[in-house]
Amino acid sequence: MNLDALHRRSADELLRELRLEKAFDNSAREELVRSWHRLPPWEDVHEGLTRLRRGYVVTALSNGGFALLTHLVKEAGLPFDCILSAELCEHYKPDKEAYLMAPRLLDVKPQEVMLVAAHKWDVDGAKTAGLRSAFVERPREKGPNGKADRLSDVSVDIGASDFLELAKKLGC
Repeated sequence: MNLDALHRRSADELLRELRLEKAFDNSAREELVRSWHRLPPWEDVHEGLTRLRRGYVVTALSNGGFALLTHLVKEAGLPFDCILSAELCEHYKPDKEAYLMAPRLLDVKPQEVMLVAAHKWDVDGAKTAGLRSAFVERPREKGPNGKADRLSDVSVDIGASDFLELAKKLGC
């Protein structure tokens, strides 16, 4: 099941739980799910990715569906070299197969790939698959009252406060 289908299922369950099923018809629910396709990027992402592309192939590897990722990247104007959805290999992170799809499709060794993430589970999965890892802190990732993963919680090759610092640490 792709991420859009999971988002729809979650929305339906939440609306049922809140007794708001009648407030959202099917069209409104689809629009709610599609809002994920238009999320704005963090402020540092565009410039950080642009700098990283000077020295590296920059690829999105996400559990998001291929359509979601394509729309998201286009809407935000993000400078990726390519987009890889876990949907393409029908395994989802943190399954090892999802991470290994990237080096296989890019024709490189797993240790030549560095996964950059803001989630401990994601960098841990990448390391288990033999990829290098970088962690970018996103303290507001889970909202103002949520507890986001912190650099002090993870073990990675490189840690950074944002994509600009990551680019600098990688010589870009």
